[in-house]
Amino acid sequence: MQTVPGIASIPSPHTVDDTLAKLETTIKSKGLTLFAHVDHTAGAKEVGLSMQPAHVLIFGTAKAGTPLMVASPLLALDLPLRILIWQDADQKVWVSYRTPEALLDHHAIPPELRKNVAGAEPLVKAALG
Repeated sequence: MQTVPGIASIPSPHTVDDTLAKLETTIKSKGLTLFAHVDHTAGAKEVGLSMQPAHVLIFGTAKAGTPLMVASPLLALDLPLRILIWQDADQKVWVSYRTPEALLDHHAIPPELRKNVAGAEPLVKAALG
C-alpha cells in the first residue's frame, strides 16, 4: 500500500461492511455525532463507473471542534473528523485517517488542544478490537 505523509492506515481484520458497522457503532457509543456516511462506491455506480469499496464516515462533537476552530478558523476545512474505510486491489481492508500531528502542523493548533484532534485513532482501535 502507498503511504502518504499525514495519513495513518490501519489494516482491518474484518470485511468492509463489518468494519463500517463496527466504526459506526463505536462512534455513536462514544457520544459523538455521525454527521454523514459517504459511499463513494455507490456514487461511482450511479454514474456507470466502478471502483473498490470506499466509505467515509464524518463525525465529531462541537465540544471538541469549537475550541479548535476558535484557535485556528481554517481548521473548519478539516472538521468534522473523517475516517475512510476502503479495500485495496489485493482485497485487504484498511481504515485511514489524517493524523493528529498532520492537523497540528498544518493548522498551528495550540498544544493544549491536541487531544481534541486525536479522536480518530482510539475510535479505530476500539472498533477493530
